[in-house]
Amino acid sequence: MASATKPTRVASVAGATTALVLLTALNFVNYIDRYILPGVQEQIKGEFHLTDEHIGTLTFWFMLAYMFTSPITGWLGDRFPRKPMIVIAALFWSGINFFTASVHSYDSLNLRHAALGIGEASFGIFAPALLSDFYPPEQRNRVLTIFNVAIPVGAALGYLVGGFVGEHHGWRMAFIVSAIPGAIIGLLILFFMKEPARGASQHEKAKLKKGTVLELAKNKAYLASILGYAAVTFSLGGISWWMPSFLQRIEGYTQSKAAFLMGAITVVTGLLGTITGGVVAQRWSRKTPKALYLVPALSAALAVPPALICFFGPHNLTVPALALAIFLIFLGTGPVNAATMNAVRPEVRATAMAGQLFMIHALGDAISPRIIGAVSDRSTLNLGLGSTLITMVLAAVIFLIGSRYAPPLTDDVAEAAAA
Repeated sequence: MASATKPTRVASVAGATTALVLLTALNFVNYIDRYILPGVQEQIKGEFHLTDEHIGTLTFWFMLAYMFTSPITGWLGDRFPRKPMIVIAALFWSGINFFTASVHSYDSLNLRHAALGIGEASFGIFAPALLSDFYPPEQRNRVLTIFNVAIPVGAALGYLVGGFVGEHHGWRMAFIVSAIPGAIIGLLILFFMKEPARGASQHEKAKLKKGTVLELAKNKAYLASILGYAAVTFSLGGISWWMPSFLQRIEGYTQSKAAFLMGAITVVTGLLGTITGGVVAQRWSRKTPKALYLVPALSAALAVPPALICFFGPHNLTVPALALAIFLIFLGTGPVNAATMNAVRPEVRATAMAGQLFMIHALGDAISPRIIGAVSDRSTLNLGLGSTLITMVLAAVIFLIGSRYAPPLTDDVAEAAAA
């Protein structure tokens, strides 16, 4: 009897591992595509004769499409298989990147960037919800930390590809190069990844009931995780968008040198920060479920001093202070995503992720690049970036309050979160 059940267990573990590897790889490509633009934005600014506010508006349209697509994809993700929708999203945004070579006006570039947001919003909602059905609550911090390791690595390569390819072959070619990996991984997911049953990791059948979605608005643990994350995203999004320009204008680096520095700092410190934060939260969670909120709170608070030095301190400290600030900001990446998934029932995870993505972008990086650009046009880029210090302090406060409502990390977490 025991031997009959063993293959099922092995198949389940293999399926979960395959999903984690492929979805992490696609998340990696997702962030490469997103950070190509900051690596070449000074070239685009020069070609189209734009202001800083115009450049900041490019990400606004991307995030606007991202936000208003997320409620639709969240609804779809809680009702239909997610695997085919992930494949369609990957092929769609890869195609959008490929056709960027035909863009020859600022308005067309805005339209292209908005279309990219539609594809990426779909993946960002479906992937964490699908992984949460493969892995139980006590493993989600580890799994989502691995998944989110792709953020700093992908962003770093986006800077590098954008800066290097853009400088040597033109900024349009950078987008063409980035289109190929997403299409390949999308096809690998189509042929090799399985679709898990909803709620399978918690040994219960997920049933979407009337009024369940409205309970999200009353779920304090969930609200704290997404609002705190929104404040962090305002800061990280603004810093990520404008630091390549800051390094060129204020520090005097060339485009490729600034892209290399930003890429190297992001991949090394972002990767170390994500892994360190995940490990600390995993161990701390054995003592208290509040760890998934306390690690992001400490992450945001501790990042303020080095960020302040980076923006306003002596030039010889700009790069090391930036590296330390990014390391500290990324400490909370895995834990905060695990907190969001653990706070909700399995049948509304896609909707919960849609809510998270909508809020973190509506209140975060949809507006921060434009605000920073507007302040920069009227004063200095240093002061524009200084606005991110305020939201990091706000994030720390929200996460600290949210820790009071952290649900237990057990298989009955869903019922506890909904109570």
